[in-house]
Amino acid sequence: MSEEYSFVVNGRPVSVNADGTAPLLSLLRDELSLRGSKFGCGTEQCGACMVLIDGQPEYSCAREIRSLAGKTVTTVEGLSQNGKLHPLQQAFLDEQAGQCGYCLSGILISAAALLARNPRPDRREIAAALDRHLCRCGMHNRVLRAVARAGAAMGARP
Repeated sequence: MSEEYSFVVNGRPVSVNADGTAPLLSLLRDELSLRGSKFGCGTEQCGACMVLIDGQPEYSCAREIRSLAGKTVTTVEGLSQNGKLHPLQQAFLDEQAGQCGYCLSGILISAAALLARNPRPDRREIAAALDRHLCRCGMHNRVLRAVARAGAAMGARP
């Protein structure tokens, strides 16, 4: 049964008429054309679907739309502001930290949450924050360097 749900996505108010048990990922990709978050496993195991909900990294593949009323959702598309890449996005490009790219949107989301809490994390803290993500391309060292680089760049901003 469809009901109306209102929340914020990437800084914009959204009202949708949807089945409340539908997953957030489907709404983002199919209705809002935000395709950065990926469907990987559908069981909250891989991290490809990760988004920020009220600033916390959450899986969107099994998150029911009805749980989002009044909340703020940020997808990887929402990290950039006014056409300028987020320091994480720039650092990932600079470090060439992506290969196939399937996992990167989720990794960027979790890394953004980490840097919001701790702009100068050490390697262990970065690895712990990204532990929920599966990446089969072997880009782990570059990803860790990119997150540290972004933290340094963010710390240098006025």
